[in-house]
Amino acid sequence: MSKKILIVDENELMIEVMTYILINHGYDVVSLTNGNDVFKNIKANHPDLIILDDLLLGINAAEICQLIKLNKTTQNLPVIMCSGDEDSIEQSLKQRGAPDDVLVKPFDIHNLIEKVEYQLAA
Repeated sequence: MSKKILIVDENELMIEVMTYILINHGYDVVSLTNGNDVFKNIKANHPDLIILDDLLLGINAAEICQLIKLNKTTQNLPVIMCSGDEDSIEQSLKQRGAPDDVLVKPFDIHNLIEKVEYQLAA
């Protein structure tokens, strides 16, 4: 059975690109265009990995990551945070409940797949 990845990003084109890449590498993909339903989606779909954009309207993606990482039922769920802002990434990695990895935008296909494969193998 293939691994399921949840992508949370407001940019529908980014979701489309990542979904295309990941499906072509054998993954199942579920996506959300906002962070409001992340926990409902986790409970319903049981993803093996979350790719979370750091810029979500009206909700702090770093806080979502922190809630995932500090919750006993989801703490082992790998989270890759995406950002085009290197300072934001540095801050995310220093916080309590930090993501497991970061993906700097723009990224190439190999970088995305490498990070996903590493997190799913861990």
